[in-house]
Amino acid sequence: MDIIILGIESSCDDTSAAVIKNGKVYSNRVANQDVHKEYGGVVPELASRAHQQNIVPVVDSALKTAGVTKEELSAIAFTRGPGLMGALLVGTSFAKGLALSRNIPIIDVNHLHAHILSVFLQEEGESKAMPPFPYLTLLVSGGHTQILIIKDHLHSEIIGQTMDDAAGEAFDKCAKVMGLPYPGGPLIDKYAKEGNPETFQFSKPNIPHLDYSFSGLKTSFLYFLRDRIKADPDFVENNKPDICASIQKSIIDILMDKLVQASQQTGIHHIAIAGGVSANSGLRNRLVTEGQARGWQTYIPEFKYSTDNAAMIAITGYYKYLRNDFAQYSDTPFARIKAE
Repeated sequence: MDIIILGIESSCDDTSAAVIKNGKVYSNRVANQDVHKEYGGVVPELASRAHQQNIVPVVDSALKTAGVTKEELSAIAFTRGPGLMGALLVGTSFAKGLALSRNIPIIDVNHLHAHILSVFLQEEGESKAMPPFPYLTLLVSGGHTQILIIKDHLHSEIIGQTMDDAAGEAFDKCAKVMGLPYPGGPLIDKYAKEGNPETFQFSKPNIPHLDYSFSGLKTSFLYFLRDRIKADPDFVENNKPDICASIQKSIIDILMDKLVQASQQTGIHHIAIAGGVSANSGLRNRLVTEGQARGWQTYIPEFKYSTDNAAMIAITGYYKYLRNDFAQYSDTPFARIKAE
C-alpha cells in the first residue's frame, strides 16, 4: 500500500502544503505574504490571519497537483515548532481537524529537523546521491546556527552552535543597517554578486571549540558604516556591491572555518548544509569549492527546498511514519526549543 503524507508548514510567514508519496515529492505549494515588507519584518498577528486565509486553498492545490484525494492520505505531518505561536496554531489546528475527520494519524515535526532532511527530497523519477550516515550538517537559518552529526533520519547530535546571534540574523541586521528593504538577506546576496569581497575587512570572533558568535561582527559592521557615512553621506549607495560582498564573505568565512574544524575533528567527509540561509549563493558555492579542495562529498538541498516549505515537513513525517512515531491530539505547538 502506498504511504501518502500531507505536510503542512506554517511556522512563520509562508503557508505551505506538500504531498509525499512513498518518499517522493508529488507537490509542494507555497503562499507568500507580501504584507510584511512595509513593516520591515514579519508581524505575527498579520501572519496568523494570512495563514487562516491561505491554508485551505494551499492544501487543496497541493492535493490536486499531486493527483491525490484526502481519502487516500496515510497521515498528516505538521510543523509543531519552533516558530510564531499564532502561525503554528493555524497549521496545527488544521492538521488535527483534517486528520480527525479522516481518522488517520498526525505527525508532529520539528521545523529545524525538517530543514536537515531537505537534502533527502526528490521527485518521482528522480535519483540523486543521498548522504550516508553519519554525516555533518551545517544548519543555518534566521534564528539558528548549528553544526550537527546526523546519525540517522530521526537522530542527530549538536556539536557546535551559536552563543548569541545566528548567521541569518547577521545578514538581516547588516542589511537593515544599510537601509535595504525586508527581507534583506537575499538582497545582500544579490548585490554581492556584483562586488569585490576583498574591499573591506571585518574582524572575526575568537570563539572556542565549534561554537559560533555573530554579535561582535554585527557591532563592528554598525560602527564601520557609522564612521564611513560620517565622512561620506553617500558611502552606502556608492559602495553597495562591495559592502555586501565583503560582509557576506566575512559571515561565510566564519561559518566555513568551524565546519572545516568539525570535519577534521570527527573524520567525517560527507557534508551538507540546510536552513533558509543555505539558499545564499555565496554559501552554496563556497561549500562546493571547499569540498573539492578537501575531498568532501557535499550535499545541498535544491533552492526551492532551502527556504521554508512543506515538502521538508512531509518527508520528515514520512520517516516518522515508518517508525510509527505519531503525535497525540493533546500535543500543542511550541514557539521556542526548550533548553535541556
